Amino acid sequence: MTGNDRVVRWPTLGFLVGDWIEQHCVIPDGFSAGEPYELTDEMLWFYLSHYRVKPEATRERSMLSPASAFYYRRSQLVRPQKWGKGPLTASQVCVEAVGPAVFAGWAEGGERYDCRLHGCDCGWQWEYEPGDPMGMPWPTPLIQITAFSEEQTDNIYGALKPMIDKGPLSDLIPKTGEEFIRLPGGGRIDTVTSSAQSRLGQRVTFVPQDETGIWTTENKMQKVADTQRRGLAGMGGRSTETTNGWDPSENSVAQRTYEAKVKDIYRDFAKAPGELDYKKKADRRKIHQAVYGDSWWVDLDVIEGEALELLERDPAQAERFFGNRIVAGVGAWLGRHRWDALAAPREVPDGTTIVIGFDGSDIDDWTGLRAETLDGYQFTPTYSSLELPTVWNPADWGGQVPRLEVDAALDEVMTRYKVVRGYFDPPYWESEIDAWAAKYGDKRIARWATYRTVQMHAAAERLLTDVTKASATFRHDGCEDASTHVGNARRSARTGGRYVLSKPAPHQKIDMAVVSILTHEAAFDAIADGLAKPPPRRRTTVLR
Repeated sequence: MTGNDRVVRWPTLGFLVGDWIEQHCVIPDGFSAGEPYELTDEMLWFYLSHYRVKPEATRERSMLSPASAFYYRRSQLVRPQKWGKGPLTASQVCVEAVGPAVFAGWAEGGERYDCRLHGCDCGWQWEYEPGDPMGMPWPTPLIQITAFSEEQTDNIYGALKPMIDKGPLSDLIPKTGEEFIRLPGGGRIDTVTSSAQSRLGQRVTFVPQDETGIWTTENKMQKVADTQRRGLAGMGGRSTETTNGWDPSENSVAQRTYEAKVKDIYRDFAKAPGELDYKKKADRRKIHQAVYGDSWWVDLDVIEGEALELLERDPAQAERFFGNRIVAGVGAWLGRHRWDALAAPREVPDGTTIVIGFDGSDIDDWTGLRAETLDGYQFTPTYSSLELPTVWNPADWGGQVPRLEVDAALDEVMTRYKVVRGYFDPPYWESEIDAWAAKYGDKRIARWATYRTVQMHAAAERLLTDVTKASATFRHDGCEDASTHVGNARRSARTGGRYVLSKPAPHQKIDMAVVSILTHEAAFDAIADGLAKPPPRRRTTVLR
């Protein structure tokens, strides 16, 4: 094969794999759903490289450890959003599930790959030339589609199901489930996320790892990657990473893979010339043309519109997502000066209807509680005769948050004010939150997990908008701790144009910023549920 100035001069199963995909896989969605899925030259090149076979490979050795036959132990594909990574990976899952993904020896001439010999009645055959590497399916394929969250695993799994159901593979794989797919020979395809720790350590033959640019030690995905690689080594399996450009300050799995010194990792990273400036429109067009390559379905005018909009609020994220570049994250989430501009301290009388937000820690990060009236005034309550703020720095309490103090403070807040709703982040405080819900009512004490990227991003955006819009009516008490933490908060990019808040350094805390977000979210949810309306007046009938 030649194309894009590249020539294949080594043995590979990639040609067989590519033709098998185009014969068996279909476009999963859109107006062309059900039509044959065709690989671009860039996609085929990735497969030609990933399935490159060592010249010294033997069938006997491959039967013991299939990975030993291949030049690369694992691969990494770095492309911008909307390039087509999800469907491409879905097609690879199909191959690893029921296609010729395992080296089966060298052809002498006249041999064929015949689908009928492998349970597929489509009639397709592929004739080998002398010296070609031959392929065969795994006897018991065990595949884990892995991502940080369920919505990210759907990038692959959501394309995989219709790719099977709407095409020839439906005869071989008659049923695709919502959570897993059973395969011939006792194999299966599962989805795995950061929360599915119980599945780690299981036997695996192939692991597609999606969006590894956001897999870090902090979100436990580095552990997931390490554990899966050990499992693959035991089975002679391999893995593929897909991601767009990453934030180098986060030391992600993708970054570590890319920077690794070992030679048995294939890295396919589309890059535009470094001298092009992403902030300049003409250069940006050239960058998009370079990194989207031969993805003919991508409308670069639409990409330009999306990139331009994102550039206004997060230039680094736009350059990573659409320019496919390694760029450090943008600075402040909100900026202290914008937050401080809305400080307008006032007294909140006892008995006022409020909501509260709570984020707890134990020995490192801070624990805090804030409140908000239903007309948009946020404040840090006080407790005890000393009027202590409901903010606890472990360093001020012998290195550990004083849980009895927190309990007493909450009780005073619940007594002094009419608390109609409270959102509490569960980690480290599950038992206390359960006890508080039993004491005060589960409608007033509700769990609200901040690790949920979609919900946390939306809540952060709500507070950001309500603080920065020209017609802002939101005000706050000027709490110094809250202001400092809001100023510290940084955006940490996630897929889909979303972000979560992160610390710029371990000592720069952001806990009270998170509490402010939870509190504001509780306020708007309470208003949406009608809790800001006064109770209906009772009618009194007087009998004479």
